[in-house]
Amino acid sequence: MPVIGLRDIRIVAAMSRVVVRPAEVADEKFLWEMLFEASYSHEQGRVSPDELRGVPSLAHYVQGWGAPGDLGMIAVEGDSPRGAAWLRLFTGDNAAYGHVDDDTPELAIGVVPGMRGAGLGMVLMHNLLESARSRYPAVSLSVRQENPARRLYERLGFVEVPALSHTNPAGSTSVTMVLRFG
Repeated sequence: MPVIGLRDIRIVAAMSRVVVRPAEVADEKFLWEMLFEASYSHEQGRVSPDELRGVPSLAHYVQGWGAPGDLGMIAVEGDSPRGAAWLRLFTGDNAAYGHVDDDTPELAIGVVPGMRGAGLGMVLMHNLLESARSRYPAVSLSVRQENPARRLYERLGFVEVPALSHTNPAGSTSVTMVLRFG
């Protein structure tokens, strides 16, 4: 029988207070905060999520949230949002970092620093992917090659699209991954 440690007990306690709900138009401000976390913008010298509004390659992940086809999940503890996973369909000239094709939306996910490693990302991903399954043939994402979240994506069934790796704004390599439904 595995030994349950204090960290495991804290994770179970934290997760038992979290509710996941669909993202709404009113969640756009929080999505900007999660985009800031997800994009490592704090490592690039940006000091606030608001500064991302001036970076077109990132801003289009959130700007005008609630457009047709947008789909997201927000994890809330009490009245406080703790994480978000969302997807948006990018086409043609508006293609994003993880663009695979014009029928496959790209996923973004962010979790507040104090909740990382508690399984919240997995919960958000399961909820979002379950909702996306009936709407889209696949979901894609872009992730830094060295990002530990990459293991989460692989466990969920995402596979790397080798021809679509690129140098990200931070100067490291990001890969595109896709999960095909069905």
